[in-house]
Amino acid sequence: MATVVLVHGLYHRPEHFAEVAERLRASGVEVAVPELHRGSLLADTAAVQAAVDALREPAILLGHSYGGSVITGVSGAGHLVYLAAFVPEAGESAAGLGGASSLLQEAIRPGPDGSTRLCPDLAAAALYGDCPPPLAARAVDLLRAQAPGCGRGVPERQSWKDTPSTYVVCARDRAVDPDLQRRMASRCTDVREWRTGHSPFVGQPRLVVGLLQELLASAFWRGERI
Repeated sequence: MATVVLVHGLYHRPEHFAEVAERLRASGVEVAVPELHRGSLLADTAAVQAAVDALREPAILLGHSYGGSVITGVSGAGHLVYLAAFVPEAGESAAGLGGASSLLQEAIRPGPDGSTRLCPDLAAAALYGDCPPPLAARAVDLLRAQAPGCGRGVPERQSWKDTPSTYVVCARDRAVDPDLQRRMASRCTDVREWRTGHSPFVGQPRLVVGLLQELLASAFWRGERI
């Protein structure tokens, strides 16, 4: 059975991928959407590794934003998809690569326990600015607090060096600079560019589903070059 693992970014939840997951499952694809927020990049990576290890065959791993740092440290994938995501080299972290845009940084609000939250209005502009307002509002409502330090975590391995990969640049992104995305994309096997904001899985889920179905139908995800 074709399999896909969807890995969300900071402040997000598996529910943000609900529409993508539902459409994939309706087409016969097995989908796993692990919950992150385990307290560190190492713990988040272990959670996704466990999901990959539980599958019956190599999966496509899609990492969004910080989720790119997570999938970079996972072994055993058939193909990696970086969606406006970080692609760290040895010793690099998401924060070290450039981290959040000034708009997203402005949205961050510290909590008394060291965690942070996002200001709803600024989060909507940074993360979902090109999404229909009802979808953006629901996505903002789903956002949760983030433990400190995850974005500064450094992956223990760089899976993109030995696993075929596709990078999707989101050209209208207001959370992660598209030029930074293009630089990171040069580390990947294949590069696409969409005229979307940071979160096309919210506003244009068919784009994400279409890409994953294309890869599942190709030789790419089996580790072969086309």
